[in-house]
Amino acid sequence: MAKLMLHGDLHHPATLSVADLREWQQHRAEVTFDCATNGPQHHVFEGALLRDVVADAGPAFDARRRKDRSRFLLAISGGDGHHSVLSWAELDADFGDSPVLLATRLDGVDLDEAGSQLVVPADRCGARYVSAVTHVWFGSLPAPAPAGV
Repeated sequence: MAKLMLHGDLHHPATLSVADLREWQQHRAEVTFDCATNGPQHHVFEGALLRDVVADAGPAFDARRRKDRSRFLLAISGGDGHHSVLSWAELDADFGDSPVLLATRLDGVDLDEAGSQLVVPADRCGARYVSAVTHVWFGSLPAPAPAGV
């Protein structure tokens, strides 16, 4: 059974199966993305909101401070080596409020064996869709040092 590691600047890192992801409220996304090589593709995904899964893991930021939250990133890796980066601000309801999913079903088929899929419904191209998610890293990058220091 496929599992993903949720780790980084979190108070409660976890290893989660697709079945575990079904414990969060499931959302549905009907998407069409147009890839240069394959043409338009239409799919229906169901799964947990990525922000809900990360929020339950206890992000190491001050939730009351928007500027603190806006400096965090997520790096998502798949079993085929594909990976993508999102900002927390894209997902956060005070900023982009994007309903990015960790899908548990694709076109009515459970993804328990294949692994969860990252779904970014607003993307016109499917390049940030990551299949067979193995890692979700959450953290911040340090601010660059001023020039000459």
